[in-house]
Amino acid sequence: MTPGQAGDSPQLVRLLDELAIDRLGPGRARTTPVALRADKAYSSRAHRALLRRRHVHVVIPEPDDQKRNRARRGSRGGRPVAFDAADYRNRNVVERGFNLLKGWRGLATRYDKHALVFRGGLVLRAILLWLQTTT
Repeated sequence: MTPGQAGDSPQLVRLLDELAIDRLGPGRARTTPVALRADKAYSSRAHRALLRRRHVHVVIPEPDDQKRNRARRGSRGGRPVAFDAADYRNRNVVERGFNLLKGWRGLATRYDKHALVFRGGLVLRAILLWLQTTT
């Protein structure tokens, strides 16, 4: 969670540090995702370098201002970033998941004053959605 008008992008490092993907069979949880789909807000050199070090496939479009700056610098601007447009189209699955969670007014408007209370509401909403799909 980020305060007020702050963006979510600065939380990427913390998110990756706390990530744990359970395995279907025995073994400890994976801590590195195979790929990361995100919007243009996550397209910074620092984020791309971090993901490259962790061997994570990046599916993030490059913002127009970064393209212009790279082109302005000419050969010193570097190569364009790799971008798989077909894979990026699947990002809507994540957005639809967020919209399901935001179906509760309290989660959508963030009335809760404390992160712990907000997280409790989020977990409760996720449990209720899971129960709806299993019955």
